[in-house]
Amino acid sequence: MRIIDAHNHPDWHKHDLAKFLANMAQYNIEKTWLLSWEAPPNEYDPHYNHVSLIGEHGYPIPFSRCLAYKQAAPDKFVLCYAPDPRRPDAIDQLDAAVEIYGVKVYGEIKLRMMYDDLDALRMFRFCGERGLPVVVHLDYEFDTGRKYPRPNWWYGGGIEPFERAVRACPETIFIGHAPAFWGHISGDDEATKTPYPTGPVLPGGKVPQMFRDYPNLMADLSAGSAYTALTRDLEFTKDFLLEFQDRLLYGRDYFDNRMQELLNSLGLPEEVLAKLYAGNALRLVPDET
Repeated sequence: MRIIDAHNHPDWHKHDLAKFLANMAQYNIEKTWLLSWEAPPNEYDPHYNHVSLIGEHGYPIPFSRCLAYKQAAPDKFVLCYAPDPRRPDAIDQLDAAVEIYGVKVYGEIKLRMMYDDLDALRMFRFCGERGLPVVVHLDYEFDTGRKYPRPNWWYGGGIEPFERAVRACPETIFIGHAPAFWGHISGDDEATKTPYPTGPVLPGGKVPQMFRDYPNLMADLSAGSAYTALTRDLEFTKDFLLEFQDRLLYGRDYFDNRMQELLNSLGLPEEVLAKLYAGNALRLVPDET
């Protein structure tokens, strides 16, 4: 079965290109979407200095590193790029990257701005025009007990601004990701209290409802946020994956194999696993010819 990792980053968690390719081979991953993260230096936790080599302009994951991996192993990677939409040249730079280097995905946007901001909506609509899916990171504001360099590390403003963006840009495919997205798999209010809610999944979750309301919404199954959400209630999870089998993409945002192990343990039909592991990603970004 083909497997595509639809969410990962170059030089991430101290994996250089050689380690990255070896890890893909270990877990039978055919191809990886390589996402940039071009946040200004004052918008990310200094903790990331420990897991990623900070690049030019102080960006945690500059596009140049995604490009370097793609050029070194073109058959193994899908090139992604998300310039900050607050930059006046952002759309022009993305357009140039599409034309020159073949960028296929706008991602990852992980910024301290409301995602229904007018500059963000302009970018998202441009992505819809160019056929680029948009990978969105959401985090709520939590009290970290610190004052400097930031008291917290919120991104996107939460599920409500994201929903407004999805509604305002019906021609754009959005891919939800991260704690303030996956926490809303349940109908409780725990997502606004803790980044990784646990316990039974209650009816009325915002994520299932948004999937039903917005055909342009998808999500990737990456990171601890998706894994925690899907391990809260395995009976619910199987039904969720069956109902939304056309809207979910396998991803990791790391280098472990726990999501594959979870998916393979649920007794899902082979045709559903094929969609999750590669089919849905290939609908968005077909194989290059």
